Formats: sequence, C-alpha cells, structure tokens
Amino acid sequence: MRIGLDVMGGDFAPDSTVLGALEAVKEFSEDTRLVLVGDEKKIIPILERENCDPNQFDIVNSTETIEMGDHPAKAFAKKPNSSIVVGFRLLRNGEIDGFASAGNTGAMLVGVHYIIRTIPGVIRPAITSPIPTVNGNPTVLLDVGINPDCRPDVLYQYGILGSFYAKHVWNIKKPRVGLLNIGSEETKGNLVVKSTHELMKDTNDFNFIGNIEGNDFFKSDKADVIVCDGFVGNVVLKVAEAFYSMIIKREIKDKFFEKFNFINYGGTPILGINSDVIIGHGISNSAAIKNMILHTKGVIEANLIGKFKKVFK
Repeated sequence: MRIGLDVMGGDFAPDSTVLGALEAVKEFSEDTRLVLVGDEKKIIPILERENCDPNQFDIVNSTETIEMGDHPAKAFAKKPNSSIVVGFRLLRNGEIDGFASAGNTGAMLVGVHYIIRTIPGVIRPAITSPIPTVNGNPTVLLDVGINPDCRPDVLYQYGILGSFYAKHVWNIKKPRVGLLNIGSEETKGNLVVKSTHELMKDTNDFNFIGNIEGNDFFKSDKADVIVCDGFVGNVVLKVAEAFYSMIIKREIKDKFFEKFNFINYGGTPILGINSDVIIGHGISNSAAIKNMILHTKGVIEANLIGKFKKVFK
C-alpha cells in the first residue's frame, strides 16, 4: 500500500505534515509506504532536524503550492506542479492508493471533479463527518458541505454510502441509517425530506430506522448514520465546532467533550469517487496529520471503492 500525503497543505505545513508523517509511519507495517508530495528542499531539512533517514519515505518533489487563500479552480489550472495537482496525478496513474491533504479544500474538490471523477451510478459524492456519541462509535453525518441542495434520490444514495463507510471503516455490523428531520413522523419535514422518506422506508439497500431529530444527536442508542443535505449538515458541523470551542474557553474538562476535538479523527473521506481521497482541517497540527494518515490507511484497507462499484454497477 502506498499513501500519498500533501506535505505543503495546511496552515502549519510543512512542519506539521512532516512531523505527523514521522509519527504515522511508526504504526505502519512493512508493506505500507508513505509518499511525501511537496518541496523537497523544505522536506529534507525537517527530516534531518528530526534525525530521520529520508529513505524512510518516498519523496515526490513539487515546486509550487496552492495556498489556502487561492481561488481553487484557477490555482489548480495555473499551478500544475503544486503538491495537490501532483498528488492527484499520482493517484490517477495508480502510483499511490490514496491521497490525503489538509490544504485548500476547494482545490481538492476540483481535483476530484476533473481527475478522479465520480463512480458510475453515483449521482453526487458526499463528505462525511463523525459526530461523537456518549458511548461507542461516533455517528456518521453526511453530507456536510459538498451539495447544499439535494434531490431525494441523492439523499437515498447517501444512505448507501454512509452505511458502507460505517460498516467497513468503523466496524459497525449493521449500521442504522436515520434521515434528519424536524420530527419523527413520516408526514413531517419539507417536500424533499418527505419524498426521501418514501424512497427509504421500504429499502433493502440499508437498515433505515426512520427520521432522526436534532435532539437525537450524541446518543449512541439512535442512528449510526444520519443523512441530510450539505447545507444542513454543514450548519450542524459548525455548531458542533462552536460548541467545542466554547467548552475549551470555559476550561471545562470532560472525556465526552474531548471527543469533539477534530484532532482525534484527522480527516474525512469523499465517498462515491473512483479513488480514496481524504480531506483534513486546515489548522491541523502534527497529531491531526498523523490521524489523517492512519484514517486514510483504514479507508484504503476497507476497499470502499470496490464495494461501491459493485453496488452502483
């Protein structure tokens, strides 16, 4: 297995990315190799400073960087030698099995759209986010930002994507899929959600348990996967982030609240595309980068791409 890492991506790169890579490889087996994509002149000195043999990694040099403030599409076209573009090129050519970056999210999505593309049969890909629960695994929420407007058939497919992700990456045997709504009754919600419920209620494609309300979040006895459009999902995610920030500022110490720290998860995959692409938070430190790399490894090992292609064939 070969995992590509965008070393130049993130607010604290390349120090945070290289240090995170050093920590991640300590948990690798001999058949896993980390490929560092970035400016070799900046990578090598950091490795030498940390007394690390550069031969521990494969380094693919790139001479440009897509900055966090760059226009995604324009930068992707005008910076062909950037770490993000080079990483996608390696992924397309099969030289790496997955690609992870905490860099410009928009540019990553441009690469997905123009280079990797969506699996045939998948209408729209989705980004997930883990929502902590009091006990057990986090709940998988999708979509959280790619598609602010979704048709019922798109939301239905999210049920499939999220269910497979929860089962094969989070090891939940029979994931319970809930539809986010303003009430538990079938008749509640807007036209899109009510139509989606009609599609889902008799499905055999996943374990649909009905509508989920906002006050069902953070409960491990409810759903393992929660489906919604990207507009609602992104609002929920930002509220959760604000909640965690408030807890930190008030110096409240609690094991459950610490589960909201994005560092614990590192990054999240884009589901429904032809290769494994993981997106991390721009403010990722070395611990978050390490966890993003390890999560990428887990997603590749789960062979979600192969499973999705069979389902949507």
